Amino acid sequence: MTDGPLSGIRILEFSQIVAMPFAGCILSDLGADVIKIEPLTGDPHRQLAAAVPGNGKRFQSLNRGKRSIAIDLKDPRGLDAVLRLIHEVDVVTINFHGGVAERLGIDY
Repeated sequence: MTDGPLSGIRILEFSQIVAMPFAGCILSDLGADVIKIEPLTGDPHRQLAAAVPGNGKRFQSLNRGKRSIAIDLKDPRGLDAVLRLIHEVDVVTINFHGGVAERLGIDY
């Protein structure tokens, strides 16, 4: 969606499970440009009950309207890419367990 109340807002999403991916999906529905950071192996839901490889139904339903990029956050090059990307967005959403964002170097 290119228009809506959040049109022009760019969101960088670090998400897993259901709650945060769903929140990003709703933000995208409202017009935000949501960029999801996935591990190199992809979001775990990509393969879950996938009739088409890499496109599991749960993945499709929780990530519609988003763009994705696979980045190894434990690799200094991946972290550098994320830190550069952060300067291009308006909002960062994270739902990792406590301490994970800090350990990866992507906390505030």
